[in-house]
Amino acid sequence: MMAFESLAELVSMGSHGPYVWTAWGATLGFLLLSVILVRGESRGVRRTLRRRLRRDAAVTSSPSEDQDEG
Repeated sequence: MMAFESLAELVSMGSHGPYVWTAWGATLGFLLLSVILVRGESRGVRRTLRRRLRRDAAVTSSPSEDQDEG
């Protein structure tokens, strides 16, 4: 048994259609925005960690000036 007789009834949902579909759209929009922002933040963190690892590797692989003088 279907709750709505036609697609037009489903879309209009009585007089509640605009509210319902706006709420669905806003929810979907916020979820997509959340995923996009998290992915961007994750890329930034990974980029920062890669830079730190390269910097630390360069520091530990090059001889320090203190050891050369002693």
